[in-house]
Amino acid sequence: MERIAEQLSAGKREASFTLQLDREEVHRGHLLLVNADNPVRTARACLSPVTSAGHVYALESAIELEEVCMRHLAALLAAAEASDDIVVVSGYRSQEEQRAIYEGSLRDNGPEYTASYVALPGRSEHQTGLAVDVGERKAGELDFIAPSFPDEGKCLAFKEAAALYGFIQRYQEGKRAITGIACEPWHFRYVGTPHAQWMGRLDYCLEEYIEYVKSFEFEGEWLEWDSEGLRAAAYYVRAEETGPTEIPLPACGSYQVSGNNVDGFIVTVYGMNEDAAAGR
Repeated sequence: MERIAEQLSAGKREASFTLQLDREEVHRGHLLLVNADNPVRTARACLSPVTSAGHVYALESAIELEEVCMRHLAALLAAAEASDDIVVVSGYRSQEEQRAIYEGSLRDNGPEYTASYVALPGRSEHQTGLAVDVGERKAGELDFIAPSFPDEGKCLAFKEAAALYGFIQRYQEGKRAITGIACEPWHFRYVGTPHAQWMGRLDYCLEEYIEYVKSFEFEGEWLEWDSEGLRAAAYYVRAEETGPTEIPLPACGSYQVSGNNVDGFIVTVYGMNEDAAAGR
């Protein structure tokens, strides 16, 4: 597959400054991989009620999301002109809530259905506050586990604009062998920009993307994005097994560092000058 990157090897790249992060920080950030093999290990995120964002409909007023995720969801709904047509069905869940949903689905739907659509307690993205289930707002009762979210109308407009606001459809058709979950058109995950755009262009699920980013390091190639008014680059830093990890950073306008919930950090830098990007 063609790599979305440039070889930037005009000289040895030197860090403008460095951060030191403890091993536990691997389990914090917007790019956490949560699945059957990588459980939630972080403390409860800073949450906001979805209704606090203004014109956002929620199945229940108590539904919450991680603060940054919530702001971008509200912006996405507004951009898709879908605030009146889409309802937030589910957001953050505690361990106890996820266990109740899992056990209730086992009882009502059986083990095969539950294994396809409901994550085990402790292994659900909903426990990070970064995942949101959305449904088509219409008359009648919504299916809490699998709400209707068709590829048409405002639902389609939402899907088409999602990446620009940092969201991916987490469980896509043809990826179950990797994710362990069947296709869920209603389940969106906030990963931030430009990661959502990269994943869309590569046709990668989060498991594939987390592994792919590991091939980009500070001293070598960077994964670059320069489109849609956004210029950014990303690279991976493996976490030290013991003690703090030094994170090298170039001269840039801003940066974000996220753990991957597995073994390291993904650094995203914005507004680099040409010399910093080229390692001069």
